[in-house]
Amino acid sequence: MQEDSTPNSKTQVPDQFDEETLNRWFDERLEQKLQEREEARTPQLSLIATKGTLDMAYPPFILASTAAALGWEVSCFFTFYGLGLLKKDLDLEVSPLGNPAMPMKMPFGPDWFKSVEWNIPNALSTNIPGFEKFATLMMQQTIRDKGVASIEELRELTLEAEVSMFACQMTVDLFGYAKDEFIDEVAGWVGAASFLPAAQKSDICLFI
Repeated sequence: MQEDSTPNSKTQVPDQFDEETLNRWFDERLEQKLQEREEARTPQLSLIATKGTLDMAYPPFILASTAAALGWEVSCFFTFYGLGLLKKDLDLEVSPLGNPAMPMKMPFGPDWFKSVEWNIPNALSTNIPGFEKFATLMMQQTIRDKGVASIEELRELTLEAEVSMFACQMTVDLFGYAKDEFIDEVAGWVGAASFLPAAQKSDICLFI
């Protein structure tokens, strides 16, 4: 058997070129090349962020920064209310209204008091003036008490990890935003038709 001249090749060129031997050699060579390409390929993640509340701002930045830290190529498309996450000045709130899965725990008091989940009925929360402001303050205090990074800090970490953040141009036009309201690191002002072809090639594409 004559060794293949290709560097680092583990397959051998057959001396006798009968059909069965050739087919087996090509299959082995193809499998080897596909494995080499897979090992050398950088995984890709595409995220579509559509929500702009304090609680829903965390998932896209956590997933994006984590994937980037793993060496993945990451791109995020911020559209509709999610576009607000790219603004220079963030004023995010959280609302328990219509979100029964959201636990309401107090970030102060004795341990037994802080462990209680306060299930506030929607009918009650909508009739209490300033209830959403109160819920937001409680969430912010809990974030600080637990040592969790703020959205501003998490966004900065995500940008430092070289995640590409794209703003939806249609949403900018729809809501009448000015581009100077947004951070300078916006990678591009694009529409869905520009983002989707790249998302199609990603290993993972998530809608948040």
